[in-house]
Amino acid sequence: MPEHLLVETRDRVGLLRINRPQRMNALNDALAREICDALFANDANAQIGCTVITGNDKAFAAGADIGAMAEWNYARVYGDDYITKDWEGIRRVRKPVIAAVAGYALGGGCELAMACDIIIAADTAKFGQPEVTIGTMPGFGGTQRLPRAVGKAKAMDWCLTGRMIDANDAERAGLVARVVPAADLETEALAVAAKIASFSLPVVMKIKEAVNRAYESSLTDGLAFERREFHATFALDDQKEGMRAFVEKRKPRFTHR
Repeated sequence: MPEHLLVETRDRVGLLRINRPQRMNALNDALAREICDALFANDANAQIGCTVITGNDKAFAAGADIGAMAEWNYARVYGDDYITKDWEGIRRVRKPVIAAVAGYALGGGCELAMACDIIIAADTAKFGQPEVTIGTMPGFGGTQRLPRAVGKAKAMDWCLTGRMIDANDAERAGLVARVVPAADLETEALAVAAKIASFSLPVVMKIKEAVNRAYESSLTDGLAFERREFHATFALDDQKEGMRAFVEKRKPRFTHR
């Protein structure tokens, strides 16, 4: 049973709620493992097509647990393979993951949100990479995923000044997919997840893989990958059902095969 994570299922959607309110949902290794374990369990569950990760109205995750790290030394973090060992498991999750962010998403919390596939933000959300203000730097993708999302200029600004960014600025910069009233955040995120989960699961997984490939390959290689994945959908029952349903002017009944 997870200690810092509440796990639910809503039809074909998994809901993970970070639950360390006394620490503003600060991330530590134990919580990172719990998140990854829950995501891998959802990946293995044929009845789940998408997962939502959220926190509470005050914080998605206000950062890594600085109190736990304050006295660590280089030998420990390098020897333990800190972050890589426990946190980066999210990169191996094949089904889509949505971050539903209210309140603070700072440091590791911002990086966790960026490691998800879609960020939906409440109008109360605050994003930032403030590590420079405490004598260190981002270590979970802040200097790598952030420039890919918002460009070099803004990433340099945010990482070098440590300033907080509100939800509307984050949306304008391209970090956030959509901003909704705080009271509607969970409803909106679950609705988006339910819509994704209603589509053919193999196709959804192929789309996620192809979009992620765009970050790590040339345009020529990315287009070749996309084309092969597109061709491969014609081996699916769901492709036949989807196109026949369109021709017959009815709603498709996907079987995820």
